[in-house]
Amino acid sequence: MLYKYPYQSELGIITLLANDHGLLGAWFEDQSNFGGTFDLDKIEPIAEFQQSMIINEAVKWLDAYFAKQPFETIDFQLMPQGTAFQQDVWSEIQKISYGQVITLGQLADKIEARQTKGRGSVNAIIGAIDNNPIAIIIPSHRVINMN
Repeated sequence: MLYKYPYQSELGIITLLANDHGLLGAWFEDQSNFGGTFDLDKIEPIAEFQQSMIINEAVKWLDAYFAKQPFETIDFQLMPQGTAFQQDVWSEIQKISYGQVITLGQLADKIEARQTKGRGSVNAIIGAIDNNPIAIIIPSHRVINMN
C-alpha cells in the first residue's frame, strides 16, 4: 500500500510518499521531479490519525530538522526509486556528514570505486542528483560544483 502525506514545513508543503517498507519520496510542490515516477494525483493522502510507521518517523525527522535539533540517525528505511547508477550516487551522498561538502569530482571518484564499468560522467552524476526523490534527507545540497 502507498501512503501520501502533505507535510507543512516553513519552506512549503513537502509531499511524503511511503509504502509499508520505506520512504519513497519527499518532494516540494514546485520541485522539477515532483512525484518522480509516481502519479501522486491517484494516491489519496492519509489523515493524521491513520497509521504509517514510515510517514510518522519521517515527520518526526522533519520536525527535528526544521527545529534545528540535533539528529544523528534516520530510524526508517529510505527507498528512493531509480536506476542502479542513481542508487549508487544517492548512497554515496548519504555518507556526507552534516556540515561537510564534497565536490562533483570527489563524488565521481567515489562512484568510480563502486562501479565495475567506470565512474560515470559528471553529467550522469548531476542527473542523479537532480532526480533525487528524497533530496531533503539524502543531502544533495552537500555536493558542490568543482569550480
